[in-house]
Amino acid sequence: MSAIDKLIDKIKKTDNPTVMGLDPRYEMIPKCVINKYPKTLEGVSKAIVEFNKELIDATYDIIPAVKPQIAFYEMFGIPGMEAFKETCKYAKEKEMCVIADIKRGDIGSTAAGYSNAYLGKTTIGENMQEIYDVDFVTVNPYMGTDCVKPFIEDCKKYDKGIFILVKTSNPSSGELQDLKLENGKEVYLEVASLVKKWGEDLIGNYGYSSVAAVVGATYPEQLSQIRKVIPNTFFLIPGYGAQGGKAEDIAIAFDKNKLGGIVNASRSLMCAYKSDLWKDKYNEEEYAKATRSEAIRMRDEINHFIK
Repeated sequence: MSAIDKLIDKIKKTDNPTVMGLDPRYEMIPKCVINKYPKTLEGVSKAIVEFNKELIDATYDIIPAVKPQIAFYEMFGIPGMEAFKETCKYAKEKEMCVIADIKRGDIGSTAAGYSNAYLGKTTIGENMQEIYDVDFVTVNPYMGTDCVKPFIEDCKKYDKGIFILVKTSNPSSGELQDLKLENGKEVYLEVASLVKKWGEDLIGNYGYSSVAAVVGATYPEQLSQIRKVIPNTFFLIPGYGAQGGKAEDIAIAFDKNKLGGIVNASRSLMCAYKSDLWKDKYNEEEYAKATRSEAIRMRDEINHFIK
């Protein structure tokens, strides 16, 4: 089964087009977890694993996917990367799709190395070894086809998928992505057209390709433009919640069957126990319950608008 069909099946099963970002900054982890472990790289990494597993346990039946951001694991060195691997493995054991937010972008053997680590397999003599074995990764395409091709090859070989940065949710994204080319198109629209081209050989049963796009919720006008240019490309939509993206602005990304995108939320889910909405109902020790309640609220709000 293709990666995109697997993801869409999970979205349909849970009736929930959302993904939980797992970006475990130290200050986000509840004290009731962090204080169990020594203040070392190994200790913090163990706290991250416990925190992530509790959030996964609280939501795996209602959220189809998780998206761990690699930076918040790399910063804790080898123990942090072990926490990343354990988090991905645990989420897959709970039958969640895993989108590794790694934003890699390089050429030739370097790009192939990144792809081998996350999507494919690493060759060790006559043996082939899976390293992180996630379902999707995010890819930065700004070195052109050369930096995307190795990932696409592994998508075909191993039934994996990629989300390519098209229009990101950060405030300064327009400095480059909104520039106009000689043909009159903005850079993000040109990249969108390339994503469509790159994904033509990986169309799944639902009509979407496993070569998909990252399009931020914080720019609804551009989101609408991109959807018109690539109507059959699946979107990963960051920027909802803490970054200011609204459910009503996201609806344009979805088709008549409520398919076409998956909306990411990180801080608003991970730190729900601190939010004004839930802090009076749940104490710190009940952080996972607060995350579940916020996940249900987010699901229902998005479904209301995309219908």
